Amino acid sequence: MLYNFLFPHYCREKVISILLFLIRLFFGVLFFMHGLDKLTNFNQLSDTFPSVLGFGSYMTLMLSIFSEFCCSLFLISGLMVRLTLLPMIVSMTVAFFDVHDAMMPEGELALIYLIIFLGLYLTGPGRYSLDYLIDKKFTEEKNRK
Repeated sequence: MLYNFLFPHYCREKVISILLFLIRLFFGVLFFMHGLDKLTNFNQLSDTFPSVLGFGSYMTLMLSIFSEFCCSLFLISGLMVRLTLLPMIVSMTVAFFDVHDAMMPEGELALIYLIIFLGLYLTGPGRYSLDYLIDKKFTEEKNRK
């Protein structure tokens, strides 16, 4: 059950996989740039960053950097995509509904990321990902036994 969740077998046709790869790459790099900006301006942001869910500015900034900087690298590479997307989805949900009060146009970018990340969560990473290679290796070893 967990294995099928981590390595979904649908949406692996070549055209769909190319599209999924391009979406992962494009939005992963954009999201990474947001995290990189927060990381490089950490000292300036740590006191003024919005405090959400009672975590305080410092902890909220740390969680945001983890979501945007670290998780983006996993998304781009296609490694553990579904697990990686969970903090990204939570981060954009909080950004849209809590930080921006679900208002447009302020929360528009958070909503776009949220929709893209939910779509990737539902489809999985496709065939052009490290998850696919891991699944292929496990499947080959399983078939040999």
